[in-house]
Amino acid sequence: MKNIISPCLWFDQNAAQAAEFYCSVFKDSKITLETPILVRFESAGQSFTCLNGGPKFKINPSISFFYISESAEEIDDIWEALTAGGAVMMPLDKYEWSDRYGWVQDKFGVSWQLSLGPLSDIGQKITPCLMFVGDRYGRAEEALNHYTSIFKDSAVDGILHFGDGEAPDEPGAVKHAQFAVAGYKMMVMDSAHQHDFSFNEGVSLVVSCHTQEEIDYYWAKLIEDGEESMCGWLKDKFGVSWQVIPAAIGQLITDPNRSSQTMSALLQMKKIDIAQLMAA
Repeated sequence: MKNIISPCLWFDQNAAQAAEFYCSVFKDSKITLETPILVRFESAGQSFTCLNGGPKFKINPSISFFYISESAEEIDDIWEALTAGGAVMMPLDKYEWSDRYGWVQDKFGVSWQLSLGPLSDIGQKITPCLMFVGDRYGRAEEALNHYTSIFKDSAVDGILHFGDGEAPDEPGAVKHAQFAVAGYKMMVMDSAHQHDFSFNEGVSLVVSCHTQEEIDYYWAKLIEDGEESMCGWLKDKFGVSWQVIPAAIGQLITDPNRSSQTMSALLQMKKIDIAQLMAA
């Protein structure tokens, strides 16, 4: 069964080019849906949505994607592809946590952490990593506990805290943590360094629901102390963007007999009502 959680990447009318690029970079990748509004692709069995959202939001490194491989050659090949036209954030080198690791922001603005290591360490090829900076610094562990309390089949794999003498980070802040929500692996970290970015709609997390009860439940839990937006979008209390949507939304907006009616109804909603969409 595929994960109910998947990332959505916001692009300015170049979603198709981005999806094609990632399918060329990562093995076992393919485009599964293409419309004027969005393009979906799968990589290593994991789903990603590329959205033609316009210029309003830009992807930034507050949410990056940790890619693990057991092949140094694969790491090198991917690094070469992602750095072309991109920006190196941490050079590809040997670090205490990996014999070959690097952090890069590609030409579309998406950030990737490439790491050589056994897949069994994570059990998932590509893992979103949320970095808490600025006024959200120090809340990584709180977020981890919050998310694992909401979703079934959740677990904390491990938390590494900063110790004394690791300034500017404070002892007890999260250096790195790994956990699972609904079986989907995620990572969080705190960073006290100066950053000119924070969470925004550039990268959101999609929760695909099969029933209205699921939509109601996840919406209510994730919106606590957060803010609602349109078309199933919301920001949680940490500023992370989520989309709580019907699993069949792709079919509804691409059905030639109902796509325009579906979009018209969708644009009138904040929390999505499946019955109203179907009636449209």
